[in-house]
Amino acid sequence: MKQLVKAFKALSDETRLKIYKLILDKPDICVCEIIKTFKMTQTRISRNLATLKNAGLVEARREGIWMHYTASKDNAPAADIKAAVNKYVRLL
Repeated sequence: MKQLVKAFKALSDETRLKIYKLILDKPDICVCEIIKTFKMTQTRISRNLATLKNAGLVEARREGIWMHYTASKDNAPAADIKAAVNKYVRLL
């Protein structure tokens, strides 16, 4: 239950919700692409990604100097959240 609450808190911010939607649409996306899409600073994007990661919604891996993100696929509530985000959230 605590993990689900963390996930909903993370997605309660519009920017994080849109970043999560972008990651769902483009699996294994580089943080540089997220920065270009949202026209925000790297620091602000990274802070939002850290919140999504701590909530268990995304996973990260380093490739050279860049981090790449993909949606987590390890639990059932995350699958339901993914379905709702895909259905109801428009990226921009």
